Amino acid sequence: MARQLDYHTLREIFRRFHAAEPEPKGELEHVNAYTLVVAVALSAQATDAGVNKATRALFQVADTPERMLELGEEGLTEHIKTIGLYRQKAKNVIKLSRILVEQYGGEVPNSRAALQSLPGVGRKTANVVLNMWWHHPAQAVDTHIFRVGNRSGIAPGKDVDAVERAIEDNVPVDFQQHAHHWLILHGRYHCKARKPLCGTCLIRDLCQFEDKTL
Repeated sequence: MARQLDYHTLREIFRRFHAAEPEPKGELEHVNAYTLVVAVALSAQATDAGVNKATRALFQVADTPERMLELGEEGLTEHIKTIGLYRQKAKNVIKLSRILVEQYGGEVPNSRAALQSLPGVGRKTANVVLNMWWHHPAQAVDTHIFRVGNRSGIAPGKDVDAVERAIEDNVPVDFQQHAHHWLILHGRYHCKARKPLCGTCLIRDLCQFEDKTL
């Protein structure tokens, strides 16, 4: 595990990320807060591209919890059967839709605790929704962020919670809003697990990763 980078180095890293992509966006397609919750819940152990392929048709017929309940578990399953763990995910989506209708008037709550109380919604999913929909500086740590944080020294930690805290504690506040998107995209397209593209990396000279590729 790399040591935690100092404030000035972190500031330069995120200045470069910002210069390259001032407004990074999540890649899961959605039309409202509800479809964002569903998309993120479906994305566990699946690719964003695979989820988007399944939800384009789904969200045309079920873009609210009420309409999802009308579609039903069997109808939902038909739409998402190309996604891993689709049966359990279908059960969770129907359950969370029912809770949203019965307890929240069909609206998605904007507190982490309330979001995490929904079936199939963990801390990472809640943080994605808080960040992308309500623009809270919440940090959703996935495998890409965990890898980049530990390789580079941007946010080292033994588990996802420690990496999340390291981002919140050390990344300059004016970069917190987009921090997790920059790190996800960097991990997905540059700092890859098996063959990182260190030769064209924006932060190669600041990164502590010892096994840099040419």
